[in-house]
Amino acid sequence: MKINQGFLNLKDRYLFSLVAQKVGEYRAQNPGKEVISLGIGDVTLPLAPVVVEAMQKAVAEMGRAETFRGYGEEQGYAFLRQAVCSYYARKGVELDASEVFIGDGAKSDLGNILDIFAQENTVLIQDPVYPAYVAANIMAGRRIHFLDGSVHNSFLPLPHRDLRADIVYLCSPNNPTGAVYTKEQLKIWVNWALAHDAVILFDSAYEAFIQDGELPTSIYQIDGAKRCAIEFCSLSKTAGFTGVRCGYTVVPHELIQGGVSLNELWLRRQSTKFNGVSYVTQRGAEAAFTPEGLEQNRTSILYYLENARLIADALTELGIWFTGGSNAPYIWLQCPKDLSSWDFFTFLLDSCGIVGTPGVGFGRNGEGFFRFTAFASREDVRRALDRLRAMPL
Repeated sequence: MKINQGFLNLKDRYLFSLVAQKVGEYRAQNPGKEVISLGIGDVTLPLAPVVVEAMQKAVAEMGRAETFRGYGEEQGYAFLRQAVCSYYARKGVELDASEVFIGDGAKSDLGNILDIFAQENTVLIQDPVYPAYVAANIMAGRRIHFLDGSVHNSFLPLPHRDLRADIVYLCSPNNPTGAVYTKEQLKIWVNWALAHDAVILFDSAYEAFIQDGELPTSIYQIDGAKRCAIEFCSLSKTAGFTGVRCGYTVVPHELIQGGVSLNELWLRRQSTKFNGVSYVTQRGAEAAFTPEGLEQNRTSILYYLENARLIADALTELGIWFTGGSNAPYIWLQCPKDLSSWDFFTFLLDSCGIVGTPGVGFGRNGEGFFRFTAFASREDVRRALDRLRAMPL
């Protein structure tokens, strides 16, 4: 028996677990001292009323023999897949329900999708980046190349002429930087992928936070993308489903590699290794896509975006460089006084009782940067910013 050596190449702790450990140690050493978290990207507002009502109704159905449901449809219930298609139609994107796969969130599928690709494929990942992309590929023993994001390219790197890769991860709006690709920039990526026979794995988990109508909320709004891209989305942040778990992955029928349909491969993988999301959850998700659900969730999204605006205004007052916050729930700032990411984390925690996320945890190019999230109560955000303004820099 041999273990998967890829796991031994992982860092000892997942970034957010390490942050939680350090905060726990701080609380143990400073009992009674309040800590305000602007760190982990977990929502704080409750589920939309229409979602709760739909889930309660579904629970009641499960309690009656005549409406009870057992195993669900392999790709997710047709009612939810059709709701996703209708949602995309509002974006000007036509999808067939057979191209939509319901899952338990974008994070799972972004890692599991690797099952359908050969291990010798080279993976291209931006730096800084959501660490789960990197960890999933290290576990799988794949070769990873990094594309540098920086202040100079607004943390939105583009492919250069000599770039070579088989699989590319893109996230827009980006976690951690909050940066959003324009249609023109995504067109460059799509053209590159088509020219190099590569597949883009497009994470659109934060698309509902985009308020600028000129910015794309789906890669399929770009001509040619259905022939080279798989899109992943989650209801975690857009509908507050972090504790409920539901998302979807779109694999277009036009996406063919080596004469093989990736849609058919993903269906085969999911029907073998995944038993689906609960009926109760999928009814709640369906309600999130109704006009009432979209409006109620938009209220929550605007609440978080107002938090982001308040954080951005405070950083502007303090003369701290940052990006993100206007079309994303994340604010990516440059650590003041040339502090390292972890030194600024410790400084903020010790002097202000504020928790954020060290940028270096998202990759080498994140060193010297820091991430705040807007997923907090308005009261906590205001109190945190009062402490920040009084910070002894």
